[in-house]
Amino acid sequence: MGSVNVKNNKLYFDFRYLGQRCREYTQLENTKQNQKRMTLLLKRIEAEIITNAFDYSDYFPNSNNAKKFAELNGKKNESKSYHNAVASPRLAGFADIWFKEMEVEWRPSHQVSMRGILDSHILPRFGKKKISAITKQDILSFRTDLAKVQTRKGQALSPSRINHIMTPLRMMLNEAADRYEFTSPWKNIKALKVPRTEVDPFNLQEVEKIIQGAPKEFKNYYIIRFYTGLRTGEIDGLTWKQVDLERKQLTVSQSLVRGIISPVKTDGSYRTIDLADRVVQALIEHKQTCHSKQPFVFTNKKGLPLNYQVVSRSVWYPLLESVGLKARNPYQTRHTFATLLLAAGEAPEWIAHQMGHTTTTMLFRVYSRYVPNLTRRDGSAFEAFLALGGDL
Repeated sequence: MGSVNVKNNKLYFDFRYLGQRCREYTQLENTKQNQKRMTLLLKRIEAEIITNAFDYSDYFPNSNNAKKFAELNGKKNESKSYHNAVASPRLAGFADIWFKEMEVEWRPSHQVSMRGILDSHILPRFGKKKISAITKQDILSFRTDLAKVQTRKGQALSPSRINHIMTPLRMMLNEAADRYEFTSPWKNIKALKVPRTEVDPFNLQEVEKIIQGAPKEFKNYYIIRFYTGLRTGEIDGLTWKQVDLERKQLTVSQSLVRGIISPVKTDGSYRTIDLADRVVQALIEHKQTCHSKQPFVFTNKKGLPLNYQVVSRSVWYPLLESVGLKARNPYQTRHTFATLLLAAGEAPEWIAHQMGHTTTTMLFRVYSRYVPNLTRRDGSAFEAFLALGGDL
């Protein structure tokens, strides 16, 4: 309840509005008649406050509070409009529309990935909520909860995985905001910082140890992985049509991901690799012993393409342990290829092409620290330069 009080023989209002205490002073003398008039006016003010009809500036136009509450009410009205965008659907309904529109742009494997994220994470959390009612706080709370999720191995989701899950939510909110004319809540929300990709290549002696220790049916597989730099999906999806033994070349044009063959991800990934003699010999030997009628170069005992998860679990990691090397993911075979080429002194532009990089920038940023003569850590290149009078 508000009240009419006196200060310096002048009457003033004392009441609460939007959770704040308000005092509005008048020039009226402290008389019974003026007290009665102000008490009636205060009752009207409080009635309007209760019915949400009160406008501060109607009663106190010159008050500093009038401007302050006008701004607050403006934000409140904007928020009301924001949460009640015309024809704005629930997220589940919009997700179906958005997915159908986007899937024609995605590779099959990416479609499977996006569908999985929607069904496992986003729809259970936001599916029943009106898409225009999702707030920034909702988004940040969702991300915080993702950081608490445990994988099957009891590990927390990585920042990269969390960012990947958040991506379709961001895309849908921004697209819906544009279509249904509300303000997207995705403002100033930065992606989680992802640690630099772990690069831990093998040296040449370790490579040979792995190849020699590999099961007979996988020796050629690892020779080709280590000495072509193929990505896992690229070697698992490799067919004999892509291999030209006479020209000693291999064309990378497709990838096997989640059991689905798709074109390579980027124009740069589409490339022709020049094969070393050892790789050519390994392919010739493998062709004589493999399922020659199958289109894929490497298959399991049933003649089906390799499943990288099965190979990693049953062959790769046990192999590293058996030859006394620390566990490293299979992608290190690709990193190893790059560092060996650099150490051999091959032209960076040619190496970048072999790797499927459009420029040499990534090559030097990621791998140069593993090649002492490139990083000049031993000073030998400069010493040779001086000894030969600048003629190298």
